[in-house]
Amino acid sequence: MKAIQMVDLVGQYEKIKPEVDAALQEVISTAAFINGPQVKAFEQELAEYLKVKHVIGCANGTDGLQVAMMALGLKPGDEVITASFTFVATVEVLALLGLVPVFADVLPGTFNLDPADVARKVTPKTKAIVPVHLFGQSADMDAMLAIAREYNLYLVEDACQSIGADHSGANGKRKSGTMGDIGVTSFFPSKNLGCYGDGGALFTNSDELAHKIRRVCNHGSEQRYYHEVVGVNSRLDSLQAAILRIKLRHLDEYARARNSAAAAYDQAFAGIAELTLPERSPFSNHVFHQYTLRVAGGKRDVLKKHLENQGIPSMVYYPVPCHLQHAYKGGRHPQGALPNTEQLAREVLSLPMSTELDAGQLQHITQAVRSFFH
Repeated sequence: MKAIQMVDLVGQYEKIKPEVDAALQEVISTAAFINGPQVKAFEQELAEYLKVKHVIGCANGTDGLQVAMMALGLKPGDEVITASFTFVATVEVLALLGLVPVFADVLPGTFNLDPADVARKVTPKTKAIVPVHLFGQSADMDAMLAIAREYNLYLVEDACQSIGADHSGANGKRKSGTMGDIGVTSFFPSKNLGCYGDGGALFTNSDELAHKIRRVCNHGSEQRYYHEVVGVNSRLDSLQAAILRIKLRHLDEYARARNSAAAAYDQAFAGIAELTLPERSPFSNHVFHQYTLRVAGGKRDVLKKHLENQGIPSMVYYPVPCHLQHAYKGGRHPQGALPNTEQLAREVLSLPMSTELDAGQLQHITQAVRSFFH
């Protein structure tokens, strides 16, 4: 049996190697490394896939979140409601811009923001909500959009883990990241649509916001050497765009493979009292960026070690919520302020999840987990 990885990027590459190698060679041969035709083609193809008007590439998902806040014109002291149960990038861009992160609790089943708690956290200083579509399925966007309309707030979707997921709501079926004012994704190599380095993109249906986003990404400039606003240097390079064009054609196939692996996990773990399986949202399908269990009874870390001893990697996403991180703790979010978030941090464990998991690997993983509890 081939060694098990959390994400088997080598195995995935081997299946598309001729296409990727040819695409990279084309970029190298033309030397169009920055803002070349591959970038423009990828932006257009991704826009068509997502059914969104504008896709603007950037250097990484973190930059994308920062650029979104800058394009919206948020000012120091403005409050932004988001999740604490997320990767820190969602929060650090707020702090870097002098914005005030206000944390709402998440739902213990889907791990996504609890709309009721978001509504409770709105104050006169609130300017935006940033739902994080965690682990591969959309947050309750109908509820989030209703809150945003009621209080005249911007809505920025952190879709860095959910590209390709469909949200079924009041406005029909729409892709994750395309429902708010701006959506942001990451093309970090381990993502469902990942490149071979860093990369990201922003989505919007607003011509005005698209114009502002492009300007911010390009040093605040529309005409070279003339800078209308303060900007950053954040570009998706042509080599990464060439890779992403190929992998985009396989994205739905990758999601089906991930769902097949998730179904095998579900079947194997059904009936184990100490395990809570990932809840599927009633309004979003799941593309399983991660397959994340909850392990009750304080057994999470012991199970993790048990798997490690059998050559099976696993990960804890995330062991310390953002509101308890040294950089952000205190103030209005003391320990105990977000009970669901803090319980999840003690219980969650993510198992290997990739397009390349085969039947033998899945059997080894599931037997190892079951043997721990029986």
